[in-house]
Amino acid sequence: MTFNDNANIGTSDVSSGGSGGGGGGGLMPGGIAVGGVGGVIVMILMVLFGGNLTGGSGGGGYAGQITGDQANPYGQDQIDSGGDAIQQQLDECKTGADANTNDLCLIKGTVASVEGFWKVYLPEQTGKQYTPAVTKVFSGSMQSGCGTASTEMGPFYCPLDKQVYIDAGFFQELQSQYGSDGGQLAKEYVLAHEYGHHIQDILGLLGKAQQDPQGAESGSVRTELQADCFAGIWVSYADGTRDSSITPLLNKITDKDIDSALSAAAAVGDDRIQQKAQGRVTPETWTHGSSAARQKWFKTGYESGSINACNTFDVADVE
Repeated sequence: MTFNDNANIGTSDVSSGGSGGGGGGGLMPGGIAVGGVGGVIVMILMVLFGGNLTGGSGGGGYAGQITGDQANPYGQDQIDSGGDAIQQQLDECKTGADANTNDLCLIKGTVASVEGFWKVYLPEQTGKQYTPAVTKVFSGSMQSGCGTASTEMGPFYCPLDKQVYIDAGFFQELQSQYGSDGGQLAKEYVLAHEYGHHIQDILGLLGKAQQDPQGAESGSVRTELQADCFAGIWVSYADGTRDSSITPLLNKITDKDIDSALSAAAAVGDDRIQQKAQGRVTPETWTHGSSAARQKWFKTGYESGSINACNTFDVADVE
């Protein structure tokens, strides 16, 4: 799903958080990070958007800040950047045309769209006000409120500091390591999913993942599938077709766009990653759900446009 070429994605203040460096591993005491993918599947068996195949959680990262202003029709979007090189590129992201040709600009534009949507939709549907979540773009290894992130961990949401973390080169790995088709919406889905976790945090649902951390019907799987469903809701509104009161930054959604998002959802199913990494599938250790379930719940959000349709916790079978 491409951006309108003249969409304004540059109305944000950006400051550098410094270059990435080393640091201790693991989570801070009592911490939980939702999201993350291992760059080397066989070695670390990480699943996209958080945790690993045995039920552990990802860590965090640190980087600078982009704060949107009221000139942006999607309200205040926030992105942090690690390192002067990344910061310089983010500073140059001004339009939708930039987002269509540069992945860092794509991150910037997607955050503006996703946050703008939830700022309008969430209070209308739930009575809860949306609070911003900063997105931090890092390279290498950086600190977050949930511990240390590395390139291998991929994107995740840390509820302790209300931040989304993403490695600057992750989208290339999504295609080369995981088999996504490399389309725009496949990439945008990654961020929309992480902001789905932020919505769960606002609604008080995120803790269900830790109460029941693994298994095909576990609370962890249901939490991840609901975030997929929330990502689908955003897609259904992002081009302005469903609700003209939400100013779109993106062009009209096509069937090819949806296929692209579904390719990403399928690529990061527990069953697919386990089969690729260890040659067998062990549903009792799942933390994110099967490829089929991830596609199903993304489509549920997209087709319904309703947050009530995303209640994965009360269905008997998430498949």
